[in-house]
Amino acid sequence: PGRLAPRGARGLLHRQLGQNRSAVRTRLKDTMTYLPQHFEESDPATLHALVRAHPLATWVVPQTDGELLVNHIPFLLDADRGPHGTLVGHVARANPVWRALTAAATVAVFQGPEAYVSPSWYPSKPIHGKVVPTWNYSVVHAHGIARVFDDREQLLALVTRLTALHEAALPQPWQVADAPAAYIDTMLGAIVGIEIPVQRWVGKWKVSQNRAQDDRRGVVAGLQAQGTAQADAMALLVPHAVDSKKP
Repeated sequence: PGRLAPRGARGLLHRQLGQNRSAVRTRLKDTMTYLPQHFEESDPATLHALVRAHPLATWVVPQTDGELLVNHIPFLLDADRGPHGTLVGHVARANPVWRALTAAATVAVFQGPEAYVSPSWYPSKPIHGKVVPTWNYSVVHAHGIARVFDDREQLLALVTRLTALHEAALPQPWQVADAPAAYIDTMLGAIVGIEIPVQRWVGKWKVSQNRAQDDRRGVVAGLQAQGTAQADAMALLVPHAVDSKKP
């Protein structure tokens, strides 16, 4: 059986239940204010893949006084829960963010590969010289109204899943059961679960789609010459843009 949530958590849950009716009538506005069509990425599988590969989100929570609470939270994506999937994570009970949640939409920002692009990589540079530096990046915004949960079994299932996922590639994976049960119970009491049923996904892949194909090939060559993991990851995205978004 789950523990009874503390008074603060119960009060928040009751407020959320009362606010959700008005929230569903409120249209979510996209916070990505500049999204040229040629940079837009809307394929759910592509967006989900970035979230799973880069699970640490910048989670932005608006406050009634106009301030923003910003936290960095690793989320799991349950793609089959709800029409657009559900993000699940946890925060420290001491973190004020969970007590400050309202019926307003929050945004979780997932940053994928990114890299500086030098104009010297463009074959067009010696021809006309009309080139400048830029920055390529891929990013996903997940919009949704967050809710908290405090049930011990739910929290245990969540940390067990997180652990199994992130320990899987290690030669000697740690498991939750490796720690004393009483210690785990204490640790569970120090966290609060967060769920965000996603109401909208927004993806931006700025990967040189606005350049001619020769310049894009130059970007790939320049990135590959850097020899870094970030540059290599971006170099893999640019040819995809060449194939799928030809001018």
